[in-house]
Amino acid sequence: MPHDHHHHHHHHAADLAGDRRVAWAVAVNIALTLVQIAAGIVSGSLALIADAIHNLSDALSLVIAFAARRIARRPADAAMTFGYGRAEVVAALVNYTTLIVIALMLAAEGVQRLFDPQQVEGWTVVVVAGVALVIDSVTALLMLRLQKDSVNMRAAFLHNIADALGSVAVILGGTLILLYDWRLVDPIVTLGISGYILWHAGSEIGPVIRLLMLGSPESPDVGDVAARIRAVPGVAGVHHLHLWRMQENEAALEAHVVLSGGPEEAGPVRAAIKQTLESAFQLTHVTLELETRDEACADAPLIGH
Repeated sequence: MPHDHHHHHHHHAADLAGDRRVAWAVAVNIALTLVQIAAGIVSGSLALIADAIHNLSDALSLVIAFAARRIARRPADAAMTFGYGRAEVVAALVNYTTLIVIALMLAAEGVQRLFDPQQVEGWTVVVVAGVALVIDSVTALLMLRLQKDSVNMRAAFLHNIADALGSVAVILGGTLILLYDWRLVDPIVTLGISGYILWHAGSEIGPVIRLLMLGSPESPDVGDVAARIRAVPGVAGVHHLHLWRMQENEAALEAHVVLSGGPEEAGPVRAAIKQTLESAFQLTHVTLELETRDEACADAPLIGH
């Protein structure tokens, strides 16, 4: 028992430390957003305002990620018998969708500015974008450890990486305006930021949707799992197999298994299957319906109902 208590205490302390990191990241990003918007209006730079709006989405994404992180730790109850872990996946979907909408809005505004270039105050753009780059980098470092094991934190982290690169692009654009008075660079940089956001969010949203749709994990492969079950002594067949992820890092399986012998073999066969699946694939959440040949479902497919 002392070991369990210590482990729980350590896990709780790690969660609180992570929460503090996210809270600091939120505060820093909101302050930066206000400065960038003011500077963008004063300087007339659409790219700087674009970066500021994206940064505001960062702050909001961090708020959503922070709330989801706390909700996900709630224990299972009668309303949510699987627990609240998927709150983080829902938050990631919201954040990626928001990123895509923002990117499309920026692209539309950038195209409009291509045909009607505006006067831009280069020095203001460069200085404020430089400050933004520093703050975005600090925020990304705060999130670096947290994003490794959470699709939710990864979505928020990618917001910040995109922001940092956006700031680099804005600095480049401001410098070209200062040197050559090339006003077209502002909408071009805006379109570049928009394209990058779309590419990143588009590639990351697919796995999130797959998880929410109860798609099977990339590993283990469904065919490999079925083959392992069939190879267990006493198993005549398997059907109605479902393999999905209950949460981002927790796979589950349920299946109907046909026994080659009588009902008295059910206990040992069930135990053997579970041991095999745990040792081969680290599958521990396994639900099995065991049937004799006489009870087996007629013409049942391996996958699905």
